[in-house]
Amino acid sequence: MMGLGALIKRNMKLYFKDKGMFFTSLITPLILLVLYSTFLGNIYEESFRGALAAAGTAVSDEVIWGCVGGQLVSSLLAVSCVTVAFCANLLVIQDKVTGARGDLTIAPVKSVTLGLSYYLATLGSTLLINYAAMGVCLGYLAMVGWFLTAGDVLALILDVTLLVLFGTALSSCVIFPLSSNGQASAVGTIVSAGYGFLCGAYMPISDFSDGLQKVLSFLPGTYGTSLLRNHAMRGVFEEMNGLGFPSEVMEAIRDSVDCNLYFFGDKVGLPAMYAVLIAGIVFAVGLFIGMNILNMRIKHHPYEKDANKRHGRK
Repeated sequence: MMGLGALIKRNMKLYFKDKGMFFTSLITPLILLVLYSTFLGNIYEESFRGALAAAGTAVSDEVIWGCVGGQLVSSLLAVSCVTVAFCANLLVIQDKVTGARGDLTIAPVKSVTLGLSYYLATLGSTLLINYAAMGVCLGYLAMVGWFLTAGDVLALILDVTLLVLFGTALSSCVIFPLSSNGQASAVGTIVSAGYGFLCGAYMPISDFSDGLQKVLSFLPGTYGTSLLRNHAMRGVFEEMNGLGFPSEVMEAIRDSVDCNLYFFGDKVGLPAMYAVLIAGIVFAVGLFIGMNILNMRIKHHPYEKDANKRHGRK
């Protein structure tokens, strides 16, 4: 473990030094914020206004945009916590392609230590970028409609941290067996295009079919998005309650934006959401550790050693 700190420092330095990987990761949340506020913002606004008009209630634009802003920033953070982790983890592929990983394995460094260094370096880089993205999102909420308390902000920081832990573990498991930039690009494209739908960031899960809702209720990312929603929109919902909104209207709004999630018809509370997300993190981290241990055993298998010698590998 003596070389772990040096490896983490080396990996993070290479990541931030590689302007391609770093700026791609950094600009992704900013692009998403512009796209979300430009296109999805009007859709969300019309949805909220239509729901309130049907219920015969009227509120100020600040309250409406407080709802819209909370939904937008929670969607952005839910996606970027995972997609940025995949971008930051591309260093693993780059080291394989350039042969740097082979050079590192020649040194007296255990495979598990090397794998852990990649994980922790990706975790640190992804946290820095997503904390910066969250700061931009909070600035956006301050402009369109601020209803957050200090407790809400702290809860959002916790949610982002847990989702980054999950995204880093997930990306580590997916990227571990890859060995070329083409494979990494394909996986990155699939994740960027599909994860936002699977976690309910692009479209609320409540709009999906019952069968798909049941399938997505097993995914930890779904609960991570809902946690962000609940904490980003708690203040504006409290404001609506103070304005005398009927409880059935409030419950319908919470259902429509996935603040309320249901597992086979049973409502899932916030503690249960945290439990599912943490369980997902533990499972993914355990899987990644198991993959590294298995890889180490294969490399030390006598038949594998003989094969390596025949092919001139070290």
